[in-house]
Amino acid sequence: MSSPPRDSERLRRKRGSIPSMEALGDDSLKDQSLSIVVVGASGDLASKKTFPALFGLFRRDLLPKDVAIIGYARTDMDDEKFHKKALAHIDTKKYPEESKKFTKILSYIHGPYDKDEGYQKLEAHIDEIENKRPDNEPRNRLFYLAVPPTVFADAAAGLKRNCYSRKGRNRIIIEKPFGKDLETCRELLSSLKGEWSEDETYRIDHYLGKEMVKNLLVLRFGNIVLDATLNKNNVSNVQITFKESFGTEGRGGYFDEFGIIRDVCQNHLLQTLSVLAMERPVSFAAEDIRDEKVKVLRCIPPIKAEDCLLGQYVAADGKPGYKDDDTVPDDSNTPTYAGLALFINNPRWEGVPFIMKAGKALNESKVEIRVQFKDVTSGIFTDIARNELVMRIQPDEVIYMKLNSKLPGFETKAIPVELNLTYKDRFTDVDIPTAYEALIHDAIKGDRSNFVRDDELDVAWKIFTPLLHWIDGKGPGPKPQPEAYPYGARGPKDSAAFSAKYGYKRPDDDYTWPTTSVQANL
Repeated sequence: MSSPPRDSERLRRKRGSIPSMEALGDDSLKDQSLSIVVVGASGDLASKKTFPALFGLFRRDLLPKDVAIIGYARTDMDDEKFHKKALAHIDTKKYPEESKKFTKILSYIHGPYDKDEGYQKLEAHIDEIENKRPDNEPRNRLFYLAVPPTVFADAAAGLKRNCYSRKGRNRIIIEKPFGKDLETCRELLSSLKGEWSEDETYRIDHYLGKEMVKNLLVLRFGNIVLDATLNKNNVSNVQITFKESFGTEGRGGYFDEFGIIRDVCQNHLLQTLSVLAMERPVSFAAEDIRDEKVKVLRCIPPIKAEDCLLGQYVAADGKPGYKDDDTVPDDSNTPTYAGLALFINNPRWEGVPFIMKAGKALNESKVEIRVQFKDVTSGIFTDIARNELVMRIQPDEVIYMKLNSKLPGFETKAIPVELNLTYKDRFTDVDIPTAYEALIHDAIKGDRSNFVRDDELDVAWKIFTPLLHWIDGKGPGPKPQPEAYPYGARGPKDSAAFSAKYGYKRPDDDYTWPTTSVQANL
């Protein structure tokens, strides 16, 4: 008897008919020569995220066959030091041969971000590499800006003036944050548009590359049972939660300039909300998807002060408080925790609270979406648990539906159970790419569906800017003072009451994921 097919083989056999990007008319660079320039190559972002993602694509054979990766930064390094930096967060013991081959396509040039002379030296180096290719090969270039936002404008302008290819296609990838409020965002967009067209610009929010967020489109629109129930008639509230068990250690000064709302809520969590709540796009083409995201964001009014709970962690159990960092001002009111309630004024979601919660130095690290449905009609049932649809984005992707079932035995007793799809158990031989791998791969393919469009940024900042100005002391009345919470807590003491205010019901028995079977009275 033959053995059952492995998961990946079964998936190939039963794969749905989602059209490929090639069928949608993409402009992929995968089958052409390509020069990838990482600006800010000596920084932590490049070392921890960009180069590991490029290596992941390299070992999967998803980069063009003729590809060169050039690092550019202010730090003076020879190739040996640069290779060590690029491989610092890559498991070279697990992939010894691949990592050696990877270093052969790496090179480095140092220079300033705000002077043409550095970019001219970079251009000469790229030309030297590209001149070794056949004359009929296009000189395509992908520029990745792994630099602080203060450098964006100078770097984008310097690259355009000195390193823009006239014999191929050019793309530029930009990391968040995209400004600090609506005004600064528009200034940044204006300066970049003066150099790069919207079609050439790819704005990364890495949450759009996470597997579970990308799966939301299929979950919503590929399952009629979910799409038909996700609306104001059935849903009581939606919680989107971001929790980190560590504080701002080593980043206090940087974080204090932005705070948890700019760092997480305005981008990562709002992007997740838009994908969850959007209407069905007419196709999987990038602009059709992004059109629907913008439509749903336009329906969200600015967040009110009364729909906000702010917190700031203090020292506990030997862990330092936020203000214990010497780079953080003693009078800082920057929130390290935020609870926010947003409302979508459209026919599907009107009246349903979308509760965002994000915080540092909490009791655990987790990001998840929790859709809580309304109570079952009373009558034959009393005090029965609500149904919930839970999608954990990280760690360990999982989707589960909390339902009620009869406890086996003579007694008619309802207990909560789960319909459970745990990725690591179900997709046992599927190697899930990281978010950065997925997004860089999309940029090479020319698929913009998981990148943030300019009008999307504009409407997102409109939702948050009044609240942020109030926190920064730019609005009427005094600055709000965040509620203190101890390092390692679930959040401010009012966090549970804040969720309850918008209809969330926490199970009376403090329900947790079961690890053993339920004992029945048989």
